[in-house]
Amino acid sequence: MGDLLLPFQFAFMQNAFVIVALIAPAAAMLSTFLVLKGWSLMGDATSHAVLPGVVLAYVAGVPLIIGAFLAGLLCAVGTGFIKENSRIKQDTVMGVVFSGMFGLGIVIYTQIESALHLDHILFGNMLGVGREDLWTAGLISGAVTLILGVKWRDFLAHSFDPVQARMIGLRVGWLHYGLLAILSATIVAMLSSVGIILSVAYLIAPGAIAFLLTRRFTAMLMTSVAAALISGFVGIYAAFWLDAAPAPTIVLILTGMFLAALLLRQLRERRSRISA
Repeated sequence: MGDLLLPFQFAFMQNAFVIVALIAPAAAMLSTFLVLKGWSLMGDATSHAVLPGVVLAYVAGVPLIIGAFLAGLLCAVGTGFIKENSRIKQDTVMGVVFSGMFGLGIVIYTQIESALHLDHILFGNMLGVGREDLWTAGLISGAVTLILGVKWRDFLAHSFDPVQARMIGLRVGWLHYGLLAILSATIVAMLSSVGIILSVAYLIAPGAIAFLLTRRFTAMLMTSVAAALISGFVGIYAAFWLDAAPAPTIVLILTGMFLAALLLRQLRERRSRISA
């Protein structure tokens, strides 16, 4: 029994469990809206686009999270503006914008001499988070969770049918760009732990898993949060014994959960067709 509880005796492991508990609810709730709205690639694009902001913030001597938030917001708003004012489809615009900004970040990073470790930014450093990281993640995630929890009906209406949402008096523009700002803020909250590349898994997989398993939105929200928390805690615990990085381990568990949910959905549909 003592060996099973060994990971909980180390401070760095305790911090890893805490930061997952902080970021998982916000990321999972946001994931449901991104999946329903078809913005899964937007999470991928924004998470990659924060890199030049991080590097420029380091050069300017300001907190990295400020540069990350501004770069992510610029990418999200810029993508929406180009899509609304051109004939190019949104997935094409996102592909061009996020790859361009990610390339810009790499070029800037290679041109400066710094002690900034790009691996920690790209892949996260969950076992190295400190008190400042916990406070940052907690405050941002708490605000995101509160906003989504209070305004979930408005965001849900906007996700399903923006035209109908406008007709019933909702401020569609505020909801649209507000969701983009929330997306950027959530990525900033995950920057120090999950990292840029792996944060996209937390922004897509929990919502996709819940979408396959449930038919009501409230149940989808709860299932998504549960999937994010379970994968996070199990991934960190397993990574300790496997001597592996926690963030990739969490992503592998999320992938396994998604495949299991997909299989269960297929079995349900086949059973319903047979019974009919």
